[in-house]
Amino acid sequence: MLHYASKMDLFEFEGKASHQGFKNIAGIDEAGRGPLAGPVVAAAVIFPSKVNIPGLNDSKKLSANKREELFPKIQEISVAFGLAVVDQKVIDKINILQAARLAMKQAVETLKITPGLLLIDGNQKIDSTLNQWAIVKGDSRSLSIAAASVLAKVTRDRIMDGYHKLYPQYEFNRHKGYGTRLHRNLIQEHGPCPIHRSTFKGVSEYIKR
Repeated sequence: MLHYASKMDLFEFEGKASHQGFKNIAGIDEAGRGPLAGPVVAAAVIFPSKVNIPGLNDSKKLSANKREELFPKIQEISVAFGLAVVDQKVIDKINILQAARLAMKQAVETLKITPGLLLIDGNQKIDSTLNQWAIVKGDSRSLSIAAASVLAKVTRDRIMDGYHKLYPQYEFNRHKGYGTRLHRNLIQEHGPCPIHRSTFKGVSEYIKR
């Protein structure tokens, strides 16, 4: 089932699912599909039936400070949450789309409660026998997907900040591995490092064969 939401209502899909009898509804999202370096990170979040987290929205619409503020609140309020990291070696081996789907699958598998339904951001389901709804732009349409997007984004940003300490010449703390002009110029200047995605345009042409 593929859903296109027509209005801004973060409870729309959780409400529909609950009305249909689903319990333990999990929102799933990932961060890091587009960067030239680093992992893709996925998160899964199950909220109680009644929850209110002021300011929660799609992580891309929030400031870094707001995401950091929401990060512990989401974990505290959730019934269960899971995180999974798939590194650049796997991304280069199976491609980023499959790596993102793998990360989402692994995030679901880390949940301490088996979900009755998965609400997945995007237009593709994951490899799971669980009930699933794929929701286009779900991170701005579903509260639990929005929460998952925050957990995934904050986790990935922290990983990239750690890589900045290992490879300061690439300034990962500034762009988190995304293909900004600064990052592309630094790759051209220094060549790729071990966490760059060797199959991505913007990296592959600078790898010495």
